[in-house]
Amino acid sequence: MVMGFRTKLLPWSSSAAGAGAQADAMCDAAAAVVAARQGMETPLTAVAEAFEELARGMEADGGELRLAPFGDTCALVSVLFNSLGIAFKFAESEYVTKVNDLIGASKEYATLNDILDKDVEQDCVKKQGSHSRNLRRVRLGLGLIKALFEQFLATEGSLYDAATTAYGQVCAPFHSWAIRKAVGAGMYTLPTREQLILRLNETDCSVQKEMRRYIDASSPIIEYIDSLFLSRNIVLDW
Repeated sequence: MVMGFRTKLLPWSSSAAGAGAQADAMCDAAAAVVAARQGMETPLTAVAEAFEELARGMEADGGELRLAPFGDTCALVSVLFNSLGIAFKFAESEYVTKVNDLIGASKEYATLNDILDKDVEQDCVKKQGSHSRNLRRVRLGLGLIKALFEQFLATEGSLYDAATTAYGQVCAPFHSWAIRKAVGAGMYTLPTREQLILRLNETDCSVQKEMRRYIDASSPIIEYIDSLFLSRNIVLDW
């Protein structure tokens, strides 16, 4: 499990400025954790390795996903959002807030299953601010990065094309027209493929390997989260 992250988190402000500042603080904290992982030379490698560890832990626990290591691992993904620049600031801020909520919830709940059970019992799964709703949003964040990497590897096109397709697949169906329009405008500020590779401290060859590692390791985690909702007859249309 990734250690040392929790002590760097701060309570989230409800103001836009506060949320932005807290996102920056969490990203800095995540970057520090990434840097501290022995033998991990790049942020992408560190994130991929963390998800591999998480998947192994879930398998060792008989298919149960524990909330504390899940939150710590998901926190590291904020570094990847940050590498995409202003275009994905909207996603980073929302993602960071939701991850921090789950990290806090791990003091009370042992597993992701426990969160769903409690919220189903209280009939608040889809309620704004509920742990289950925040889990759903974190899952979308993980899926967005996964889809982006898949598009990046599948074509030699621009990062703009890859990100636009990934956003359209994962997040756009759940966003209002105003948000979709703002995101579309922000996409023009994305770095180039070459700039992203440099920001991740990778090479043309290594970035493909590490993105594939993330895709492979995050897939069972994403599928598991979806199954938690579907097994309770909660349709994933929100």
